[in-house]
Amino acid sequence: MIRVMLVDDQELVRAGFKMVLDAQPDVEVVGEAGDGAQALELLRVTRTDVVLMDVRMPRMDGIEATRRIAARDGAEGPRVIILTTFDLDEYAFAAIKAGAGGFLLKDAGPAQLIEAIKAVHSGDAVVAPSTTKRLLDRFALHLPDQARQATGVLESLTDRESEVLHLVARGMSNAEIAERLYVSEATVKTHMGRILMKLGLRDRVQAVVFAYESGMVKSGQSDH
Repeated sequence: MIRVMLVDDQELVRAGFKMVLDAQPDVEVVGEAGDGAQALELLRVTRTDVVLMDVRMPRMDGIEATRRIAARDGAEGPRVIILTTFDLDEYAFAAIKAGAGGFLLKDAGPAQLIEAIKAVHSGDAVVAPSTTKRLLDRFALHLPDQARQATGVLESLTDRESEVLHLVARGMSNAEIAERLYVSEATVKTHMGRILMKLGLRDRVQAVVFAYESGMVKSGQSDH
């Protein structure tokens, strides 16, 4: 059973999501909050796997709440899916930087919503790598220059792991990487797991951000 918390200041929006999720045999809504501060309080006492988090809310917005969840609970904490009204806006970028597992448009259909929750729960990113790449290309100018700090960490990767990270950051899926490197998809997933562990990252989205911040991939580079 996947335990989900809904965080949105509009009760009607929460009711709509709850209706969709309650119809699923393997998803349970365990809590609802009207803002980020209330969500943090609830999370202290409610076991939650995935948080659907709105961005613009009173008292504490979704970005700050996501940042605090990531800081407090790290990789052991609930996964956060940011709900955004506009595709590729600055909020989505800030959410990924804050530690969200991805973002979803508010007008996504029920099937997309369920798929996103299950993907994030299993450790995958909700944002397609190509979407993440477009997002980072757009906001790369705002990325801090962390190339120096990252160099030592990058050296811990094997040549093949560096190659996989580079291709992930350039927007390729596991299947495309497997085809490019003449290996199985399972092998790509194994490499990805080791990359995340060595770099101390939560998920694939964070790996793409790291690749940009470290200078491994430059804005505007494309592999498609």
